[in-house]
Amino acid sequence: MKMNDTIVALATPSGAGAIAIIRVSGPEAISIVSPLFNAKSGKLLEKQPTHTLHLGNIIDSERVIDEVLVSVFRAPKSYTGEETIEISCHGSPYIQQEIIQLLVRKGCRSAEAGEFTLRAFLNGKMDLSQAEAVADLISSENQASHQMAMQQMRGGFSNEIQRLRQELLDFASLIELELDFAEEDVEFANREEFKKLIQRIQNVLKKLIDSFATGNVLKNGIPVAIVGEPNVGKSTLLNSLLNEERAIVSEIAGTTRDTIEDEMAIGGVGFRFIDTAGIRETKDVVESIGIKKTFEKISQAQVVVFLLNAEKFEVRSSSLSASGISPEGGELSELKTEIEKIRNKFPQKPLLIIANKADKIEEAGKESLIAELNSIAQNREKAHFLLLSAKTGAGVEELKDKLLDFVNTGALRNNNTIVTNSRHYNALLSALEEINKVQEGLKMGLSGDLMAIDIRQALHHFGEITGEITNDDLLGNIFANFCIGK
Repeated sequence: MKMNDTIVALATPSGAGAIAIIRVSGPEAISIVSPLFNAKSGKLLEKQPTHTLHLGNIIDSERVIDEVLVSVFRAPKSYTGEETIEISCHGSPYIQQEIIQLLVRKGCRSAEAGEFTLRAFLNGKMDLSQAEAVADLISSENQASHQMAMQQMRGGFSNEIQRLRQELLDFASLIELELDFAEEDVEFANREEFKKLIQRIQNVLKKLIDSFATGNVLKNGIPVAIVGEPNVGKSTLLNSLLNEERAIVSEIAGTTRDTIEDEMAIGGVGFRFIDTAGIRETKDVVESIGIKKTFEKISQAQVVVFLLNAEKFEVRSSSLSASGISPEGGELSELKTEIEKIRNKFPQKPLLIIANKADKIEEAGKESLIAELNSIAQNREKAHFLLLSAKTGAGVEELKDKLLDFVNTGALRNNNTIVTNSRHYNALLSALEEINKVQEGLKMGLSGDLMAIDIRQALHHFGEITGEITNDDLLGNIFANFCIGK
């Protein structure tokens, strides 16, 4: 990209709408647009101050293309830091293209993806992590992802990194100074204070690195696998959660043979629900493939919802109390075996055991079932129990509340910095590795010249996050993911 060109692009989505905004930025933005604009006031656009709006017509020779509003932003008080014009025209695709083609003929170049934000970064209007947050903000689909993107775009993350980098840089300067007086054996950098700084940097880096697990799932939607035997109501539950007929519901066991996914926001947090094939022994080749996919989806999920037929276990619970048969027998034993199978295979995943079809059992049966299943849940870490009816919707809201409880949103509520970008995550890991080397060097009493090498590397990785250290390939990869016009 040539950064001294004047660029133009549609800043609103393509297609018909009430209005569209065409953005022009670069050294000649105002001088190119001015002769093409007849203001109703009769004033020349080139003589207007920054942050002003002007009503008039865009003209091509004698032909009026559209009546528009033109916004003037003079450098450096604009998004890009350059001379910028925004033309608000009517949303006809024909009008949009006519104006853009006219501007291109008069000297503008069509902008590349993310070029406006790239110029904002290069002109010092934002650092690289803030620029990346712009793309996250545009793609945010729920309150949680929006809040994290806004926090990062306002500089919360980069400010924290900048503070650490500056403190480390100050000590690095003193250690580098010691190298100039190596023969005199002097220490300008207080080693005890330096140890405290390294410990503090380690703590902050570990906190940020740990936050990536939460940030990544909140940004992309928390995957929840709905599993269980065939015909226990998994598809009905998915439809009830989404409040639409998303999955086929049938009395025939094994209807769902592939996974079905859909998303929704609960309490401002995005959840991605995965309806899976029923788990059972089968000789059907297609159904077997579906069951294999079920276990793959469980491994990818953050929360597992294990669904069972309350009606089936209610009958067994009643007969237990009447006959005195041990609760280890029959269906209850099978249930425990199935739960153990999932728990042993995925021990770290929160497990929510749901007894569905509660509308079909008596109150007394509910009580005995709740007692039995609560005892199963209590004896297993991260296991919880819930009784509901997916068909009537009873208990579905309670399920939503329970799912929110599984999400560690404390950091989000407290407005703490949460890392959501894998590039930042990798840079933090590399920085922590170098800081650990510095700590080891301090313990071993290494000379300043050897420690300076590791400190420089740590500073390098900090600089990669904020964009103080970068290259064209990195910028190309980052801004290629932006939309045209931003």
